[in-house]
Amino acid sequence: MTHSVTAVFPGTFDPITLGHQDLIRRSAILFPRVIVAVAAAHHKKTMFTLEERLETVREVFADNPAIGVEPFTGLVRDFAVAQGAQVMVRGVRSVTDFDYETQLAGMNRSLAPDVDTVFLTPDSRYLYISSTLVREISTLKGDVRPFVSPAVLARLQAKLQSN
Repeated sequence: MTHSVTAVFPGTFDPITLGHQDLIRRSAILFPRVIVAVAAAHHKKTMFTLEERLETVREVFADNPAIGVEPFTGLVRDFAVAQGAQVMVRGVRSVTDFDYETQLAGMNRSLAPDVDTVFLTPDSRYLYISSTLVREISTLKGDVRPFVSPAVLARLQAKLQSN
């Protein structure tokens, strides 16, 4: 019997970084279907609107039909269950990330026992990259080319010029 596993990779992606891209592309090697779940993020102020973040993530992964991109609000657990996902993929860069992500994984496992969480670490080139740092560096007119794809860089530059 063949079992097709769907994985969900949730995040705000404000903006999506090369670290995110590394983890999502590697997830698509491990799982036949990966849904990048872009959070509405009502709990924090984002640089990009939900629609802009969705467009950016879709552009970045346009070359990979195994990677879908969908918005979500509310609990990621509800989104994962609604998508028929069996796995949630989370990236961890440090012990601090691992501690936080372990707590989330435990809570999600309690709320959705049929959805497992898998942790991936990014390539060592991307261990220190975060969306928060990319936004801060770009806002202060620093060079973020080493941290984002050309498509994301163009959107960051356009966003900062319009503000």
